[in-house]
Amino acid sequence: MALFKNHFSNVKTDENTGFGTNAARYGGRFINKDGSANVKRKGFNFFTRISWYHTMLEMSRWKFLGLLFLFFIGINFLFASFYYFIGIEFLDGIEHSGSELTKFAKAYFFSAQTFTTVGYGHISPNGFLTSALAATEALIGLLSFSIATGLFFGRFSKPTAHIKFATNALIAPFKNEKALMIRLVPYKNTNFTDAEAKVTLAMVVEQNGQLENKFYTLPLELHKINTFSLSWTLVHHINQESPLFGLEAYHFKENKGEVLVFVKTFDDMFSTIVGAQTSYTFNEIIYNANFEIMYHENREMTQTILNLDKLDSFQKTD
Repeated sequence: MALFKNHFSNVKTDENTGFGTNAARYGGRFINKDGSANVKRKGFNFFTRISWYHTMLEMSRWKFLGLLFLFFIGINFLFASFYYFIGIEFLDGIEHSGSELTKFAKAYFFSAQTFTTVGYGHISPNGFLTSALAATEALIGLLSFSIATGLFFGRFSKPTAHIKFATNALIAPFKNEKALMIRLVPYKNTNFTDAEAKVTLAMVVEQNGQLENKFYTLPLELHKINTFSLSWTLVHHINQESPLFGLEAYHFKENKGEVLVFVKTFDDMFSTIVGAQTSYTFNEIIYNANFEIMYHENREMTQTILNLDKLDSFQKTD
């Protein structure tokens, strides 16, 4: 892969990115497409490195529900096994003449009733060990449901920037020159105001025989808007003061670089500032293309229709 020589000496670098300049110590991109840092932490044990609370909050909806379901099935299976090995005769209400599978199934449903503190009364513990085990399970059930309730509330109440970025950034014609364009859109019925964006260019530059990461702030035509309810296209004019000036399509294919995008906005629902970020590597930037317009008026010309499915739509230009 070809590398840029240091012909950006007249462009001021950004020293506040939080990333180092030694290119040899970095692998892949700086920020993943979903906005997470492309970092794998090592050195501490697994349980020290992982925040289970944050993991459960950030987990997808179906993974979260699936994990709760598997936990419920698994812990009741465990306690049912304990009841079974202690002896079914210590559970009043279970017929001893049935098959072993039937006995275990009834022990399992007794466990589920105890864990959820339902207690229908058809089956009851008899004996010290069985009673102590049932009391322990009831306590664990109460704690488990308390934790699950807290996680559900945390997931619902956590402020989130419901913003989607286009899959590709574009280099498009602009004012008889070129411009880098990045499109984003709020995709839920939220009310965002005072949105602000910052775009940083990261490039691997060869300087004095050494590979270095260089970061440049890309000025935007509009870096702040009052209301963020429709699509917003971030536009960086590629003029003589831009570090992208003079780069052609083959430069983006042959060189290593990344465009980092940071957006923050005020969410009226939670009365707090939320943020989103993503990045585009050079091979995710399409040269000579324009985004298609995402919105139009309805038939009665009384409302604006925002077509979210057109977020990634673009047309190539000559």
